[in-house]
Amino acid sequence: MMARLSILFLSCMIGVMTTNAFVSPNTFSKKRASSIAMEMSAFDGIKGPVQSYVNIWTPMFQQAKEAGLAPDFLLHWGHGGAMATVLLTMGVIGAYMGWQIRLGNGNDITSLTLGETIREAHPKIMGGALFFFLLGGQGGLVLLDTQGQSILESPHAVTAALAIGLMIVQAILPRFFEKGGTLARDAHTYIGSATVVALFAHMATGIKLGLSF
Repeated sequence: MMARLSILFLSCMIGVMTTNAFVSPNTFSKKRASSIAMEMSAFDGIKGPVQSYVNIWTPMFQQAKEAGLAPDFLLHWGHGGAMATVLLTMGVIGAYMGWQIRLGNGNDITSLTLGETIREAHPKIMGGALFFFLLGGQGGLVLLDTQGQSILESPHAVTAALAIGLMIVQAILPRFFEKGGTLARDAHTYIGSATVVALFAHMATGIKLGLSF
């Protein structure tokens, strides 16, 4: 019950963040200003260190851009394309496998598991997705800075923190399966579904951000 209530709360919060996700930001300038202020306060404590880290890599991308090695289109949409690929392949397949385990099909071997059971493949695929999301997130910050945009000041940053946080929780929960029993497994199932929702919300806010400049 608590897991389901958590998902309901998360869905409402994501709904608020992604409202009008594909509408021109000029139409909602006042709401955007208020939203940015909230997001800046949320990341105030880490923005300085993160900006310092981003500054290490930005000059290399700027040089590549000036040399014509990195086209503007690639700098603008490359991160989004790569992360969408991870979500629509590893993320979706991993979530599907999680529900197959839940439904009692965890010992099945399919064309998606490459000779392993679904139960064995599921954590590997989701672990790989988390790795690529963490790596790609850093690239997204660098590419945003390379294009002269501020980092950590958009709903995209908020949904990124939310989705990554949920994935880390998901990675930890299996350690409690033996002691936690049904409760831990239920939480893993429903929070996993909420994580997928958060990731698609993140994709929506990313598209909105990309269309805003």
